Amino acid sequence: MFSKFTSILQHAVEALAPSLPLQEDFVYHWKAITHYYIETSDDKAPVTDTNIPSHLEQMLDILTQEEKERESGETGPCMEYLLHHKILETLYTLGKADCPPGMKQQVLTFYTKLLAHIRQPLLPHINVHRPVQKLIRLCGEVLTAPTENEEIQFLCIVCSKLKQDPYLVNFFLENKLKRPEIKRPGGTEVVKENVLAPDTGQSLTKAACPEEPQAAAAASFSSQTSNNNNSNNYNLVTSLLNLTKSPDGRIVVKACEGLMLLVSLPEPAAAKCLIENTELCELLTDRLVSFYKALPQSMDPLDIETVESVNWGLDVYNLKEDAAVFTGKRALISFLSWLDYCDQLIKEAQKSAAAVMAKAVRERFFVSVMEPQLMQTSEVGILTSTALLNRIIRQVTSEALLQEMIYFLLGEEREPETAATMAQNPLRHRLIEHCDHLSDEISIMTLRLFEQLIQKPNQHILHSLLLRSLEERNYLENKPQEEREPLENGQPHDAVDLEEDPLFGDDVSPDSRLSGSDWLSSSPPQSPDHSKSDGKTEVHKIVNSFLCLVPDEAKSSFHVEGTGYDTYLRDAHRQFRDYCGVCQRWDWRGNPKPFEKCDLDSPFFEGHFLKVLFDRMGRILDQPYDVNLQVTAVLSKLSLFPHPHLHEYLLDPYINLAPGCRSLFSVIVRVVGDLMLRIQRIPDFTPKLLLVRKRLLGLEPEGINIDHMTLLEGVIVLEEFCKELAAIAFVKYHAAASSSP
Repeated sequence: MFSKFTSILQHAVEALAPSLPLQEDFVYHWKAITHYYIETSDDKAPVTDTNIPSHLEQMLDILTQEEKERESGETGPCMEYLLHHKILETLYTLGKADCPPGMKQQVLTFYTKLLAHIRQPLLPHINVHRPVQKLIRLCGEVLTAPTENEEIQFLCIVCSKLKQDPYLVNFFLENKLKRPEIKRPGGTEVVKENVLAPDTGQSLTKAACPEEPQAAAAASFSSQTSNNNNSNNYNLVTSLLNLTKSPDGRIVVKACEGLMLLVSLPEPAAAKCLIENTELCELLTDRLVSFYKALPQSMDPLDIETVESVNWGLDVYNLKEDAAVFTGKRALISFLSWLDYCDQLIKEAQKSAAAVMAKAVRERFFVSVMEPQLMQTSEVGILTSTALLNRIIRQVTSEALLQEMIYFLLGEEREPETAATMAQNPLRHRLIEHCDHLSDEISIMTLRLFEQLIQKPNQHILHSLLLRSLEERNYLENKPQEEREPLENGQPHDAVDLEEDPLFGDDVSPDSRLSGSDWLSSSPPQSPDHSKSDGKTEVHKIVNSFLCLVPDEAKSSFHVEGTGYDTYLRDAHRQFRDYCGVCQRWDWRGNPKPFEKCDLDSPFFEGHFLKVLFDRMGRILDQPYDVNLQVTAVLSKLSLFPHPHLHEYLLDPYINLAPGCRSLFSVIVRVVGDLMLRIQRIPDFTPKLLLVRKRLLGLEPEGINIDHMTLLEGVIVLEEFCKELAAIAFVKYHAAASSSP
């Protein structure tokens, strides 16, 4: 009580007394603090009962005022006094001893405000960065300490200063080999030189030169620490890592923000020290694993897919509300939030550090934890883990983490796939097999996973799944032109001619064909040859080939408004433009590989992924509606990619296939042939088909069950898929024609 009265009296005297020059005032406040330690006998009284906080506040105000009154970059006498008399060193010692109780808190606040309010660079000075480094070591020592809030504020201001001047980080890579300190007779400390830990260019016995920010010293320090940083401690990172374990969520978020700033620093020495001498990788992976293991063993895939996206640090929650929505929602949000943090951290990190962190996530989380979940035999477990993997794929955006995740899922192999090697990577093989699982739910979820995967901006995905099998174009007929059977309308004489077959005659519905006038008004002049010199067939023939695949009696869209082929054009144009944007950076060829450079004699294998998709497509009339929608969704997205071999194999009906080979068009032709045989055995086929379409569109209420429902729904999906392929072919051709000279 008496000390508070003294403080009030002192403020009154200062207010009435004539103002002293700033330096004298500054020295007065500092000496008032030192006199307290000389004169006081009660070291148990808390610091808040003394005048120390007031004097420290006054010193900060004076330093701020002095800087405002001087030209930018000029150091005033008060700052020189602070540096010369090592005031920060003394304060650190008092804070470490926490004498009087609460002094550590005051010291942390003083350091934080000093670094935040003073605009001139302070950290290059040895009498600033050395005590700052020492104070950093005191942070995070004790969890839930009363100074936690001040500690994180101090660490974050140091991080922000390093972000502004990244070279300064080299001052904070402390050598593990402690340099022996010896005492001079006068009592001052000197540091013995050590080749592994060079000094910063200033002796502790010299006065710091404020006007020289020691950039040269930092550069020298950087070059030498980069060679010896295996023996460096990165105490700033260590303290932040300790504070991420705090039970206070706000402290954890601030600590994570500080780490985000540090990993983004471009200094190679700091990046190497970060990944080799700190536990950052362990923090990321251990917490990711613990959050994943906290998830329920069984979750509804729809809940996993639709739970709101949460950015790390913003997951405010209510346990009762979350439990009411679905069991495990809180655990799922916590997992996705931390995954988002890992992803963002790796995205921001210096390139070499990002690669190491991403590899750690792959080894310690994907391989160790997720792979056994995906390889299990329990259908419930497979479904839940596949849905979670799908959500992870959707969320990951950092290039390094995406790369490692793809290598985990698909392997790193680049050579062409064969039937003998397709099981070489067990996880890849199992995932592709799950696209044709006995459980429709697992099949649909795995197909969705691949649909999500092929849209990610990484070239290896399509190369692994498709392009390595199509690289040599050995799906084409290998015979020389003179040995080939004569072609009629682009087909061998014994092949089914779509123009002459009664199923594909001229009497098709008005909106199923692309009229000649429409085509001529929207495309370049047609070539007189059936095939263009670059192997492309005129697009109108291709479009009509797809539109005429499904015969009239199996069509129902022209009976319902707004379901014509043109409805797919806008979506196809937008999606193709997006896919071109994704593929722009990839080294894809513009034209198909010349025949003379192709190894056409090697046996063709379409690849495991396309094999499963084509097998599924061949059973479209016997599969559930939802499965068919997902199979065709994946195939249509593959058809959109602007790779010439993929385009040729999936969208050109007129290519001459090698014996034993199949293409997407040939698979659909077989399905249509089967359909025509089955139509004959179903009475009132067309009215039933139209009724099913209207029910699917919500135009008719659900009524009595209809026989052959699976077949009828399959026919509707097949018709829509053919229209979609026609639209994609048209859009891709038109884009190529408009971009060619």
